Amino acid sequence: MLAYTFYDADNRVRRYAEALVKRGDQVDAIALAREGQPAFEIIKGVRVYRIQKRVIDETGPLSYLLKLLLFFLRSAWTVTIKHLREPYSLIHVHSVPDFEVFAALIPRLMGARVILDIHDIVPELYASKFKIGHHSLIFKFLVLIERLSIAFSNHVIIANRLWYERLTQRSVRKEKCTNMINYPDLTLFRRRPRPVRTNDDFVMYYPGSLSWHQGLDVAINAVALLRDKAPNLTLFICGDGPERKRLRGMIRELQLRDRVFLKGFVPLEQVAEFMSTVDLGVEPKRKNSFGNEAMSTKIMEFMAMNVPVVASRTLIHQYYFTDDSVEYFESGDAEDLANRILQLMSNPARRTALCEHGTKLVAANSWGSRQHEYLDLVDLLVSGKQKPAESAARQDVRDKINLQRS
Repeated sequence: MLAYTFYDADNRVRRYAEALVKRGDQVDAIALAREGQPAFEIIKGVRVYRIQKRVIDETGPLSYLLKLLLFFLRSAWTVTIKHLREPYSLIHVHSVPDFEVFAALIPRLMGARVILDIHDIVPELYASKFKIGHHSLIFKFLVLIERLSIAFSNHVIIANRLWYERLTQRSVRKEKCTNMINYPDLTLFRRRPRPVRTNDDFVMYYPGSLSWHQGLDVAINAVALLRDKAPNLTLFICGDGPERKRLRGMIRELQLRDRVFLKGFVPLEQVAEFMSTVDLGVEPKRKNSFGNEAMSTKIMEFMAMNVPVVASRTLIHQYYFTDDSVEYFESGDAEDLANRILQLMSNPARRTALCEHGTKLVAANSWGSRQHEYLDLVDLLVSGKQKPAESAARQDVRDKINLQRS
């Protein structure tokens, strides 16, 4: 596993790695480090090599690119040396960035198979993050990098159906890619007994990255609007990202320091533990940005924990989730979000109904029930075969049927 991410906090990378280890494969993960983390650690059988520290404080595209390039050089050196000592059968590279896949150049030339896993489509992500147009030279250059990276790979995994459709039209043949959404791991995100509260607090929770497209300012404004109508409402935000400083400023200016609590990085195990204690999950992505098509796994993780979810009405959310399983609000509208929260607070029956639909949904779409699709793909690639194009299409139809009719 080769990824510009914090391994212990990235559930998608961890699920792949741990599934392979459980069946007897040997897995190395080459990733980033936070301050104070060891350079080497074994996590559930996966050998984790942290080769570069990162503080998420990029002020612009240049500082962001320099960190990516440094990781690219270090990871290319690391994976090459390790491959020469003990050859890898397969190298699974996680984007962002797409060009990280070229770090596997020497192993690829020596026979290792390479997967490029596109968690986020880079041209659209960059355009949203740095406010550039889709007709700009930079955007077109990023599409070129995307095509070259895909051409270099043996197979491509794409994180949702909308991006699958786009990438198969502009960058990849259908027989060379698989649509695989981010399934919840029920060994970690499982239903647990709820603790008994000594007060009447109503707790909302958001775990994830602190980026503009996530719309967390909308959630904070909604809490401010409910200051008098819902004095027992609190919001916990756990994560890190470029919006951290601005969000802290909002909380201070709106005098919400006793209502909104902004925590830093939290390991996945602690995220799951806290999820089991809350009353409502919130997913406030903006639809007028990259967030309109970026599917969030936290929705299904909340469902697995028997927690109802209020989410923005984005294109990707509506593609996979019906109004029976998610309480929708209009994206970017803090007043509508506040009204939906207030309705859910006063309507336990609606919260229970959302939980019941969510439980059925994740039962058919958990990592435990779908991981064989990834393991079969790995075996096909290592054996030198390709996955038939129609398999990916059938899989996504099955995803949508399971998600919307469970």
